Amino acid sequence: QVRLVESGGGLVQAGGSLRLSCAASGSIFSIDAMGWYRQDPGKQRELVATIDSGGMTKYADSVKGRFTISRDNAKNTVYLQMNSLKPEDTGVYYCYGDLKIAEPWGRRNYDYWGQGTQVTVSS
Repeated sequence: QVRLVESGGGLVQAGGSLRLSCAASGSIFSIDAMGWYRQDPGKQRELVATIDSGGMTKYADSVKGRFTISRDNAKNTVYLQMNSLKPEDTGVYYCYGDLKIAEPWGRRNYDYWGQGTQVTVSS
């Protein structure tokens, strides 16, 4: 019943911008961390950016200075603002959540993934 739903992907020219959103829904007790990963066919999924419960952020070296991750705790939503996009940024972007779930016997953390949203950057 817990879902992560991404939106905001699309086609953009090099140098342009996109803003991705990921909304978490379900019986979520708390969010320990959320982030964005990306993957091209035949390649390993790689971390792009993360934000933890304290608001600390981490970025892949390739996106530092261009991408910004943020969150809206009231909406259980994480955002990825992508500026100065390059063709190398092309891929499917997946939202990731390390979520604490309330269960009848207690609480525990689970990893969740969104279905992905395609980002294509043309030359």
